[in-house]
Amino acid sequence: MSFSELKYIPMIIPVGAVIVALVVGYIKKNKILVSLQMKRQSLDIVKRGLMVIGLLSMLVALLGPISNGKPVEIEEDHLDMYILLDVSKSMLVEDIAPDRLSHEKRIVEELLDNLKGDRVGFIPFAASAYVQMPLTDDYQMARMFLDVIDTDVIGGGGTDMATAIRLAGESFGRVSGGDKVVIIISDGEDQKDFDASILDYIKKNDLIVYSIGVGTEEGGLIPEYDSLSDKQTGYKKDKNGSAVVSKLNDDLLKQVAKAGHGDYYQASLQGGEIEKLLPNIAFLEKSQDGVRERKQFKHWYQYPLGLGLLLFLLGYIDFRRPTIHRSVRQANNKIGVNND
Repeated sequence: MSFSELKYIPMIIPVGAVIVALVVGYIKKNKILVSLQMKRQSLDIVKRGLMVIGLLSMLVALLGPISNGKPVEIEEDHLDMYILLDVSKSMLVEDIAPDRLSHEKRIVEELLDNLKGDRVGFIPFAASAYVQMPLTDDYQMARMFLDVIDTDVIGGGGTDMATAIRLAGESFGRVSGGDKVVIIISDGEDQKDFDASILDYIKKNDLIVYSIGVGTEEGGLIPEYDSLSDKQTGYKKDKNGSAVVSKLNDDLLKQVAKAGHGDYYQASLQGGEIEKLLPNIAFLEKSQDGVRERKQFKHWYQYPLGLGLLLFLLGYIDFRRPTIHRSVRQANNKIGVNND
C-alpha cells in the first residue's frame, strides 16, 4: 500500500486543529456539567471519538491510497515532434498581450497539457538555432526547459527559420519510425535571407509542418531593455532613427506549412490554436514502441472516504436532544429558575 497524493500532507495541520478543537470542546463541556452538578453525558466521548476517526479516515482518502495490481502488457506508440520557438527580439512586441513570447509559451504549455505519451523537443531560433531539449515524453522536464527560454538565449539579430527547420530534420535521425512533425511558432519577421530551398528540404525529408503565427498585421514597437536592471530603455530604431514596427509575416509561415502538408494557424488572445491542431496530428502515423509491461494501480480512496463520512455524521448528529432538555430543566430547578 502506498499513496499517490502526498502533496496533500500539509492538510494534516488543519485536520489536527479540528481534532484539538473537538477534544478541548469536550473537556470544557464536562467542566460546565460538573459545575452545574449535572450528569455527564457518557456517550459524548464516543461521539467525539467517531468524529475524530472519521476525519482521520477522510484525510487518508485525500492522500490517495493505492496498491499495485497485476502487471499488464500495453502496446505503446507515440508521435515525435520538434517545436521551433522564435526567440528573436521582435517576440517582445506587445501587440498580443502580454507579449508575443509569453503567448508563444502559453501555446506550448497548452500543447503539453494535451499530449499523452508523444515525444517533444525544443529548438529555439533567432539569428541561429540549437536543440535546447531533445525528444522526450517527460512533460515536467519540458516545462522546466520552456520556463528558461527568452530572447537572450541566442545572440545576434535577424531570424533564421530555415536553419531551425534543417536542424529539426537532422535531429529526428533514425529515432522516429512514424511521421516527423515540426511545429513552428513565430511572427515570421526579419526573414530577408530566407533560404527558399528549405521548402524542397521539407518535402524530400517528409516533414509534416504546422505553423502558428504570433502577432498582428498592425504590429507594434520592439522594446529594448537594460541588460543589468532589466528596465525598458526605449524602442528599437533603424539607421534613420525611426522606431521599428514589427508586423506578423504570415506569408512565409503559410509557405512552410504548405510544403509540409500541414496547416497554418494565427494565434489570438482567445487561444484555440491547439484545439484546431490536435485533431490534425491525431491521425498522423505514430512510432511503435512495441509491447511493454506496466503495473496497474488500484485506487482505494473510496473506502476510507465512505467510512470517514459515515463515522463523522454519526458523531455529529445528536440523537439525545430530549434527554439534554430534561437535564437542563433539572439544573434550572436546582438553581431556582422557572422553566416556563
